[in-house]
Amino acid sequence: MRPEKVKFMLLAANMQRAVRFYTACLGFQEIFVSEFWSELSFGDAILALHGGHDGSLNPTGLSLQYEDVFEIASLIEQSGGRIVEAPFQREGEPILLGRFRDAEGNEGFITQYVG
Repeated sequence: MRPEKVKFMLLAANMQRAVRFYTACLGFQEIFVSEFWSELSFGDAILALHGGHDGSLNPTGLSLQYEDVFEIASLIEQSGGRIVEAPFQREGEPILLGRFRDAEGNEGFITQYVG
């Protein structure tokens, strides 16, 4: 049996703020939005937001790749998020890698492929 969908879930203390951050700032589209559960998409990827979180730090495995990682880092900060680690290239890796934290306390990665 194959899964119908794969969802990556993050926690949200303020659902309206979280939905706005991931749609207006990071480019996701709304599928379903409610106070306690929301689903956003980009292509076939689904980002689920679960309400009721206390806003404390929540490390995740979320990694989002963009054409210009510095532009998205700036937009994250303008949209209420925080850059935890500025994008940089580690030796031997073909990406620029940075870490961000959204206003809900979820921490993820932003990358840019540089070849």
